[in-house]
Parts: sequence; structure tokens; C-alpha cells
Amino acid sequence: MENKKILSCIDCAVVNCNHMDKEFPEFCLTTQTVTEEDINYVKERYAEEDNKKSTVAAACVEYENYCQMTRVQEIMDYAKRMGAKKLGIATCVGLIRESRTLAKIFRHHGFEVYGVCCKVGCIPKHEVGIPEEHEKLGLNMCNPIMQAKLLNDAHTDLNVVVGLCVGHDSLFYKYSEAMVTTAVTKDRVLGHNPAAALYTAESYYKKKLF
Repeated sequence: MENKKILSCIDCAVVNCNHMDKEFPEFCLTTQTVTEEDINYVKERYAEEDNKKSTVAAACVEYENYCQMTRVQEIMDYAKRMGAKKLGIATCVGLIRESRTLAKIFRHHGFEVYGVCCKVGCIPKHEVGIPEEHEKLGLNMCNPIMQAKLLNDAHTDLNVVVGLCVGHDSLFYKYSEAMVTTAVTKDRVLGHNPAAALYTAESYYKKKLF
């Protein structure tokens, strides 16, 4: 028997929660799922000093620079509002050139920069259980946990991800002690622009994705 489809925000085309100028759908999470206890819980979290600082800083970056600043500029604006002096870059070796450019820009704007590439430590893939045939793409494993550890040891204030692979980025986010934002999301096929697959999902990429 086919599982019953449970509707959520991704099934909504109304987004009344944004401008409050329409009607909420019957399955709206805001009206049907979120409880007063949930509201109180998240408000308590947002009231915590670090969370409040980040929330306000992010909102100001959006409001004051809407459709004016690039992602790189927004990261620097956010970092300054957060009082971050030392920025960490967790980079894929395949995007080391882009990361060096990013570091150059950050340094020009007064930030200290410390970067760690994904192959740091040079651990062969088979030593952590990755099948040996995978070494055809490169002997050593990507090492996001080591990247996080070295950036933690360097006491970075904010870490920036540049092109870590799917899943490797997840582990980096998990082990980074500093807050993390992403400058580049890897997509080898689409020139690191994964949104292009969504924009063409009903045309050029329809057969590939559906």
C-alpha cells in the first residue's frame, strides 16, 4: 500500500507566513503543527546571547544590503557585525584557487584568515573503511572532521565552507565549534551552481531528475 503523503511547507504555494496577505492552507504547519510550547522554546533559544546576536546581525545584513551585496560581501558584513576577527576557510582542494582569492579579499578587509583543505592529514581512504576502488579518484580521503578540529584549534571566530562534497560538509558542520556559513556549494556538473538543476528541472534536466 502506498504511504499517505504528509503535506508540509514544501507543498505550499501560498506562503502566507511571509506577508500575511493571504489564507493559510489547511495543512499549514504554523496553524496546525506549531504549538505555543514550540513558540516559547524557540523564543528562549533566540534570547540566548550568541543566538540573539547572530539573528539580529543576519537580519541587518539582509535588510540593509538586499539585492546589493554579493554572498562574499554579505559574509564579511555578517562577520563584522558578529565581531569576528579570525575567519576559517574549510576548502575542497579542487577549489583551492577560489579559496585563495576569498582569503585575499577577507584579508584586504582586515580579517585574519586560516584555511584548511579537505585532504589535510593525508589519510588513505581504505584506512577508514572506504572501498579501495575509490582510490582511483585519489588516494587520500576527504577529511572534514580534521578540518573542523584544526580550525577549532586555531580558535577561528567564524568558519566559511568552500565547496566541500555532499556529506563531507555535513560532518564539518557537525564538528565545527565556531558558527559556519557557506560561500560555495559544490556541484561539479553545473559549475558549483546547484540551483541551475532546479531552474531547469522541468526542461533540460527533466529526464535526468525525474
